[in-house]
Amino acid sequence: MIKKILFICILFTGFLSSLALAQDPKSVGKYKNWETFIYTDGKGKVCFAQTKPLERAPKNFKREPSRLFVTFRKSEKIKNEISVTSGHEYKLASVTAKTGKNEFSFFSQGNFAWLLDGEEEYNLIKTMKKASKLSINATAKNGSKTKDLYSMMGFTKAYNAARKSCA
Repeated sequence: MIKKILFICILFTGFLSSLALAQDPKSVGKYKNWETFIYTDGKGKVCFAQTKPLERAPKNFKREPSRLFVTFRKSEKIKNEISVTSGHEYKLASVTAKTGKNEFSFFSQGNFAWLLDGEEEYNLIKTMKKASKLSINATAKNGSKTKDLYSMMGFTKAYNAARKSCA
């Protein structure tokens, strides 16, 4: 019985410690339609650039907010991680980013989607730096099609600020 209580106390103390280390994201700069944030979690500093869509379709489809992110986690050796949420649970293999003639396929889990590898992330970042807009097309788990249109105005500065903050 004492061992169980001691074990639970150790788990609870670890949980409280991880909560104490986590912070709310702090804005380090706003660049037109993009903003850069940093925070510290139990594994170290996390830096990311994010934006909200200019347009969302269909308008009558109820869903949570949409966001597009590029994240850096120095302690985990993660850089240029592109992720997106369209505010709904995704149908598997149903998320694409499109700008001009360029199209990128994401893999999804729940209500987030990521690119498959670092090379694709590098190629999309290079494309985003040149683009003015990027659309995210997805299919919700219930079969509904959604489209979010993002502005790339300010992306390069927000990206560079996030990258430097976690260098």
